[in-house]
Amino acid sequence: MAGASLLTLLDDIATILDDVAAMSKVAARKTAGVLGDDLALNAQQVSGVAAERELPVVWAVAKGSFRNKLILVPAALVISAFIPWAITPLLMFGGLFLCYEGFEKLHHSYTHRQQENSLNDNMVEQKLAQDVQDLRAYEQEKVKGAIRTDFVLSAEIIAISLGVVAGSDLMNQFLTLSVIAIVMTVGVYGLVAGIVKIDDLGFYLNKRQGEGVWTRFGRYLGLKLILAAPYLMKTLTVVGTIAMFMVGGGILTHGLHVISELFEQASGWVSYFDYIGAVLAAITPSVLNALFGVVAGAIALALMTIVQKLRG
Repeated sequence: MAGASLLTLLDDIATILDDVAAMSKVAARKTAGVLGDDLALNAQQVSGVAAERELPVVWAVAKGSFRNKLILVPAALVISAFIPWAITPLLMFGGLFLCYEGFEKLHHSYTHRQQENSLNDNMVEQKLAQDVQDLRAYEQEKVKGAIRTDFVLSAEIIAISLGVVAGSDLMNQFLTLSVIAIVMTVGVYGLVAGIVKIDDLGFYLNKRQGEGVWTRFGRYLGLKLILAAPYLMKTLTVVGTIAMFMVGGGILTHGLHVISELFEQASGWVSYFDYIGAVLAAITPSVLNALFGVVAGAIALALMTIVQKLRG
């Protein structure tokens, strides 16, 4: 009797795990687009720190991401069970925050460039000395910013995954969301660590000794990686900022159904162009979402600036 009960329990566990694996695959496919944006965003968020501090910074952000998901998974289940109507407004608030951060980054970059152009040599030396003192604070701010951005993207990933498992029981929902949270975090930050250390891989390959074919090819590949690393990081910085507006704007327009439908209609209009119609139809919603995100970020930054001035 005890043996039969044990077999029944094992069968139930196997069934649950099978259901969780199937739903996790579906959820992973649906969140693949956000995962790409998450990767680009986090890679550019941790760029700019000292080379020897890159992996510690990535690890610090990864731990923050795990903490985010430790909060988000139970919170998503509670909200879905008791106040499901709150999911969309909360996501829209997060989307607006992403747009705000993206536009603030652009504004800061523009004003910082103007300030640098107005500095004389003495001021430059003083500024460099101050920057050296502020490196630790700069690194901490980078980590905090990356964790804040990760919170919004993680919330979207969890929300999309929750939609996949909405019809399942609570245990399957919890297990599926947990699997997605762990796999996505490990995958994203593993790739981010690889990206930020690609120049070190290049140096390692380039220093190999020997005259074999593979050794020479390794040195050639290492040199190419070293030369490509700065351009890759600059590209990720641009792509990451664009992704902020695309993801944030997409979340906002998804909540504002009228605008979302208008963008879909625009996609249908451009599809009638010869030859490139299909390409234009595919990218039009993303481009319009990004532009909407830029406008939303500009408005949010203007409002925050006014509030800060009123508060003195």
